[in-house]
Amino acid sequence: MKRKGNLFDLIVNEDNISEAFKKASKGKKNLKEVIDYKENLGYYIKILMKQLRNHELEIGYYKFFEIYDPKRRSICAASFPERVLHHAIMNICEPVLESRAIFDSYACRKNKGNHKALLRAKKFTMNYEWFLKLDIKKYFDNIDHKIAIKLLSRCIKDRDVILTFQNILDTYQKDNGKGVPIGNLISQHLANYYLCPFDHFVKEKLRVKAYVRYMDDFLVFRNNKSSLKNDLFEIRNFLSDHLKLELKHNIQLNKCSRGIPFLGYRVFPHKNRLNPNSRKRFVIKFRKYEQKWINKEWTMRMLVRHVEPLVAFTKIADSAELRQDIINKFGVSF
Repeated sequence: MKRKGNLFDLIVNEDNISEAFKKASKGKKNLKEVIDYKENLGYYIKILMKQLRNHELEIGYYKFFEIYDPKRRSICAASFPERVLHHAIMNICEPVLESRAIFDSYACRKNKGNHKALLRAKKFTMNYEWFLKLDIKKYFDNIDHKIAIKLLSRCIKDRDVILTFQNILDTYQKDNGKGVPIGNLISQHLANYYLCPFDHFVKEKLRVKAYVRYMDDFLVFRNNKSSLKNDLFEIRNFLSDHLKLELKHNIQLNKCSRGIPFLGYRVFPHKNRLNPNSRKRFVIKFRKYEQKWINKEWTMRMLVRHVEPLVAFTKIADSAELRQDIINKFGVSF
């Protein structure tokens, strides 16, 4: 597949940056920095265009905080002007990266969210007897900058674009040229694209017909256990040799009929269940939100807005009983 060139001028384009602002401000229009940016939009667009052309980007002004959902993660949020920059770049580069993706990679892709990944996994459980579930040790922290740039250069033939990606990568590292921050748009797309060669290796070299990857969680399906053991050996070597990545020790090789733990659910051939941790988090969050309403910190409208996504998460699973409990307690149907 030919590399794509002449992208930089499309990024450094007033209309593109204006569209990037709209995307970056979605859901944040009442924030002071967003209001200021909007009131001086023409000025900020010209500043960003000049910084891009001169490769003198003012970037790396991150805010760090931690979340616990379900496990502890360090989130690195870019400043609002940087988020505009990220959208401006990905408006143009996302289709290029997308063109290299296989059908069964999910996350950070249009119409390829966790629901689609779960449906695909469920379909494979109906047709295959065995599964191999793997994920990568500290994935975002171990993405190698040099390898990432090399991979980007395989699909982008534009020195200025590659240099811009390099400048963004240089603003953050966990260990000697490795790591991308969790929470940034470009990090998410780079992390997904970084495993693109691995996807093609699994599909084309190992000839795996049934495979699902959601970021760094992936499933391989076969009809016999010994083939999956061979796959595991080859997968471990490829990740180490080509991407400098290491598998976690929580490798699971089992029969599909026993259920597959995947994306907060347990996937069976004919049903999905919430896993115990997901159910527990759901109850904790619901009680927390309800208490905010009782304490008059939230209006009913705010409560409903927060509860609806919680309930939507359960709808992917066969959890009618759990939802009925919510309806009985809350008094409305979602």
